[in-house]
Amino acid sequence: MDPDFDPSIKTLSHIVKTLVDKGPECKTYLARDTNLNYARLAKHIMWLEKKGLVESKIESSKINVVLTKDGKEFASIISDIG
Repeated sequence: MDPDFDPSIKTLSHIVKTLVDKGPECKTYLARDTNLNYARLAKHIMWLEKKGLVESKIESSKINVVLTKDGKEFASIISDIG
């Protein structure tokens, strides 16, 4: 990951809200549901993983992105802001 990557709070908020609303999803469906370019989504997911807000879990032979406990807390904080 690019050490100079500066995530967009709007994009982070959109990703997290989608995970709250729809539950765990694979990156492909998450890109579709957030209407984000896959590469842009992947960078934001990597940033969220690095911060411990999401994790990748294998479910039904797919790798899904799942909010962690801290990620759910983050979701409630940014939903209050937005």
